[in-house]
Parts: sequence; structure tokens; C-alpha cells
Amino acid sequence: MKNKSIKTWDEEERPREKLMHQGAATLTNAELLAILLQSGTRDKSAVDLARELLSGCGGRLGELARREAGPMMGIEGIGPAKATTIHATFELARRLAAEIPEEELTIRTPETVARMMAPFLRHLPHEECWVLYLNRGSKLTGKERVSSGGLSSTVFDIKMIVKKAVERLASGLILVHNHPSGNPQPGGQDRTQTEALRKAAAVFDIALIDHVIIGRKKYYSFSDEVESRY
Repeated sequence: MKNKSIKTWDEEERPREKLMHQGAATLTNAELLAILLQSGTRDKSAVDLARELLSGCGGRLGELARREAGPMMGIEGIGPAKATTIHATFELARRLAAEIPEEELTIRTPETVARMMAPFLRHLPHEECWVLYLNRGSKLTGKERVSSGGLSSTVFDIKMIVKKAVERLASGLILVHNHPSGNPQPGGQDRTQTEALRKAAAVFDIALIDHVIIGRKKYYSFSDEVESRY
């Protein structure tokens, strides 16, 4: 069994040195997290802390990504600095995954919407609703969160969405929200709210192009009325 302090390990086994000499792909999840944590405690190394953090999430990075900084601090040795570093790292990862090339900012398929929004939404423990604003050429001109709800539902303000679309001179809207259950199939409330928004936007000659529901591994498109995998 290794000593608690990483400094006493053989150099080629220390996470930072291992990354530098062998590449990041050779490190385990715990070793990569240990680099973010930077240090352990008197009794536990940074790798020990990382393993404990992962153990509390069933060993799954996806579950860890769903956690806010606060709950992480329930582990002895993980304070605000370590917790916020991990939380910020996952947020950067989500933004990187959601980033699409400039030439692909023309949105013509539900798949493009899902690829862009799933990194933000599929691991959330609560529902969030976002709106994408498009011009007449289907170019994305902006996106914003319009509501954040509970475990099973979120209610958005139709008047506010339409008002902002008019202010942005948008020609089209795409509604996007997630189902924390992982199942993207729409419920009755999803269909009712979608139709109400479609009618309200049409009054101002703005088209509701689609409503995409993000699940854990799949998404549902109202425009296609079909469920697909990422």
C-alpha cells in the first residue's frame, strides 16, 4: 500500500508526472481529479480524496458532474477551493462539448440542437428550459435560459419569451428543456405548453421551429415527432 503523501510515491506514479511523461489518457479518473484537488489531508492523499469523491457518485463522472460545489464539501478534506475547482472544470467541459464551429451555427436539424444543449442539460437533477433565437436564415443569434424548475416540471413565461423574441427581431424559436428522469418522451404538459407558445409566437409572425427534449442518452424532437440518440 502506498504512503499517504503523493510526494513519497515513485515519480512515475505521481499523477502530475505521469500526465507529463505518459499523457493524460493514461491516468485514471481518480488521478485526474487528484490533479485538480492538488493536495490531500494528513491522513489521505489527493488520490484517496478523489476516490472517495467518486465512490459517493457510484464511480460515475456523470453523477459527479451533476453535483453542485456545496455537497462535495461534505467530504472531509474538500473545502470551497477544491469543490469550486471541480465544479468549474465540469462547467468548462460542458461548454467545450456544446461549442460548435462557426459554420455550423445555422441550425437546421434537431441533432444540432441536441449536440449543442445536451452538455448543459442532460446531467441536471432539475428541469431547465432554454430558448434559441434564429434569424430568417436559421442562423443562431442567441440563446438563454428562461426557467428552472423542480424534479419533474418547469413552467416558462410565454409572454416573456415572445417579448424577447420580438426585441431580438427573431424569425424563429427553438424551445429546449431536459427531463432529469432520462426519458425524453413528452408529457401532456409539454405538449400543451408547446402549442400555446406556437400560437402566441405566430401572432408576431415568429415560428416555433421545434421543441427538443433532452434525456440522458436520447432526445425527442417535436418537429420530427421522433426520439433519437445523440
